[in-house]
Amino acid sequence: MSKSYAAFLFDMDGTLITSIASAERAWTEWAVRHGVDVARFLPTIHGVRSVDTIASVNLPGIDIDAEAAAIERAEIADRRGVEVIPGIAEFLAVLPPDRWAIVTSASLALARARLGAAGIALPPVTITAEDVTRGKPDPQGYRLAAERLGVDPADCLVFEDAPAGFAAGEAAGADVLAITATHSHPLEEGRPSVRDYRDLKVRVTAEGRLSFF
Repeated sequence: MSKSYAAFLFDMDGTLITSIASAERAWTEWAVRHGVDVARFLPTIHGVRSVDTIASVNLPGIDIDAEAAAIERAEIADRRGVEVIPGIAEFLAVLPPDRWAIVTSASLALARARLGAAGIALPPVTITAEDVTRGKPDPQGYRLAAERLGVDPADCLVFEDAPAGFAAGEAAGADVLAITATHSHPLEEGRPSVRDYRDLKVRVTAEGRLSFF
């Protein structure tokens, strides 16, 4: 937290907003319909693309793209319980538009719907599921966001909430800060974390870098 950075890169769900209830309602219905064990399945959905989640179940004879599209429609339609992580509006208001980006495993349509419901505007650089060929934990999304911002990924701080996102940020070479507002289980020991943004104070230096105070 004593370092300064060229840019901040944010995951969306669980990091900028909480939409866990909406997502789990849609995925629970899907799992029940396909005879998948809900209790074991739900922990696997967070932080990864829908197509990757569905593929990981190895169900025979399903159209992965069609199933993912159906899940997306259900999630877009159900925005109950979508809320901002405390303090994020004030935190983002300090950041210059060219110094932060969103990197989400959601589609662009779902990101727009959820962020709109929470009152957060998409920044000029927003990386969604359509922008990558390999989703988290692969670092492609974070590397692409840094490239579009014109900075080195190693000079970025990634804000994440899920293991796939932690791995993606670290593989990109960035520092990673865990946001734990939606966590029900403790993080692995030694991982830097804060609950939310209410006690995070950021300033922009004369050189345009981002630091905490």
